[in-house]
Formats: sequence, C-alpha cells, structure tokens
Amino acid sequence: MDMVSWYVGRFLIPILCIIFCLNLVSILKKVKNEEKTTVNTVWLTISFTLIMWTIALVASSSFY
Repeated sequence: MDMVSWYVGRFLIPILCIIFCLNLVSILKKVKNEEKTTVNTVWLTISFTLIMWTIALVASSSFY
C-alpha cells in the first residue's frame, strides 16, 4: 500500500492539481455569469479529496 500511495502521489497529484485549478477557474467564470456550477463543483470536490487523501497516505507511510 505504501508503494501504491507513493506512485499515486508522484504521478497523479500533478494531474489532479491541474483538474482542480481548471475547475476552480471555470466555477469562478460561471458564478460571474450566473450559470450552473454543479458538475464543476463535483469534479473540484473529487480532485481536492484525492489530493488530500494521497498527501495523508504518503505522509503517514514510512516508505521513502
């Protein structure tokens, strides 16, 4: 499990961060135009949760 979390942290975190930032910008644009933001909010929440979960796993493991 430690090795899996390390690989996820190493290779998936940058992709999740890009998804997070793009959805955040999209939400801000949609709020300005008073459009629906449901789909972007879901993706923002999922990517943020996965980022935090991966950081917590890597920090709690003793694998370097």
